[in-house]
Amino acid sequence: MNDTAPAHPRPSADRPPAPARRTTARVATAVTVLLLAALTAVVEDTVRAGDDQHDAGRLLAGYAVAWALFAAAAWTVRKVPRRAATALVLAGAAAVAAAALAAPPRTSTDMYRYAWDGRVQSAGISPYAHPPAAPQLARLRDGWLFPSGAACTGWGLTRTSDGLCTRINRPTVPTIYPPVAEGWFAAVHLLSPPGSRHKPLQTGGAVLAFGTTVALLAVGRRRGDPHRAPARAALWGWCPAVPFEAVDNAHVDTLGVLFTVLALGTATAGARRGALLGAAVAVKLLPVLALPGALSGQRGPARIARTVAALLAVVALSYLPYVIASGAGVLGYLPGYLQEEGYQPGDVHRFALLRLLLPDAAAEATAVLLLVGTAGYVWWRGDPLRPWRGALLLTGVALLLMSPGYPWYALLVVGLVALDGRWEWLTVPLAGTVLYLGGRLLPGVPLQAWTYGTAAVCVAVGAGLRALPARRRKRYGAHP
Repeated sequence: MNDTAPAHPRPSADRPPAPARRTTARVATAVTVLLLAALTAVVEDTVRAGDDQHDAGRLLAGYAVAWALFAAAAWTVRKVPRRAATALVLAGAAAVAAAALAAPPRTSTDMYRYAWDGRVQSAGISPYAHPPAAPQLARLRDGWLFPSGAACTGWGLTRTSDGLCTRINRPTVPTIYPPVAEGWFAAVHLLSPPGSRHKPLQTGGAVLAFGTTVALLAVGRRRGDPHRAPARAALWGWCPAVPFEAVDNAHVDTLGVLFTVLALGTATAGARRGALLGAAVAVKLLPVLALPGALSGQRGPARIARTVAALLAVVALSYLPYVIASGAGVLGYLPGYLQEEGYQPGDVHRFALLRLLLPDAAAEATAVLLLVGTAGYVWWRGDPLRPWRGALLLTGVALLLMSPGYPWYALLVVGLVALDGRWEWLTVPLAGTVLYLGGRLLPGVPLQAWTYGTAAVCVAVGAGLRALPARRRKRYGAHP
């Protein structure tokens, strides 16, 4: 069935008898509950399993089981009555998020930078002013983020050239995070009890993830398709990427996803949508890819100008206090990070799929042309009633072309999938996960091309299957 078409009840002659429908609903509900219980247990066991340096195989196996259980639960919940399905979605989202709180991060150390940036701001210092290893910040260090002596052993620890031990990655460079993200770090630090360490940021991630599930349910009801709202919200709330990346690793990308969902799902094109999208961009830059989707089908210059102006105004205003404190230093390590990750000219260790077909020198230019063309298509031909569809297309294409090694970049794709229902795009975050963990198990294997190539094939197959009903209607309409 095309899940993007309006839902219509079948004629009564085709509907199964009421007792049969009730039995099917009860069975589907029971099976979904069991699958969610299993998913919750697997999430908890996986976050306790170890770290990505020493236990990558066990982690990858846990992730695989979690994704299989998620797929089964997302399928069976479609047969559950709407009210029961809504309750299951909320309960399941809360359960898997709570399960991910069982252990500290074990596949990413980004959260420790978040905690440090919040601490620095609470001392009245701009997080862009000094790197964590700077002597000016020595008074803010503690034994958790900067262990010493025998405590400086284990996963995720870094030593600087002068012997300083820390859990913070890249301790000799300033932060890269935009100002709304920094505001989140400061707020979490302000609300955290002394000595609470990693738990407040993880709990904050759980709150953001659950809040996004609630927002998705609300958007589903607003658009006149309430029966599909629970099943689509489950594509976010139960997706293993959410407990593992948004909660256990506490990635701030989740805040950007929430703002993007609100921008596309609760606001029409104009200043409000632009402001919400601007807040998302000021968390992580990736949501800027949703802008052409936010402008889908808009031809009026005034409305386009209001949306873009509001986005730019929010970004500029959020940066203003930090610019006053740090000047041009507000860019932090972002330029260096982009070069390190292969997104600047001359670096071609991204664009893995294009490099299978093109010389290295042409891959980046081709990627830019494809992204610009996709953005233009989304804006000109996109559906203004479904702005998330174009946003998903452009964001998904961008990640396929860039083929990043970090799975949390694709949290935005998961949120957009939950808005649109095009499940085939979930292969993009899955590809990132396999690449991130599998690269340690299979050094030298071209996993980038294999994982993202498989995801691209799945997206193409899903799009083809989705188009079949329309083609059949056109064929039989033309040749009765």
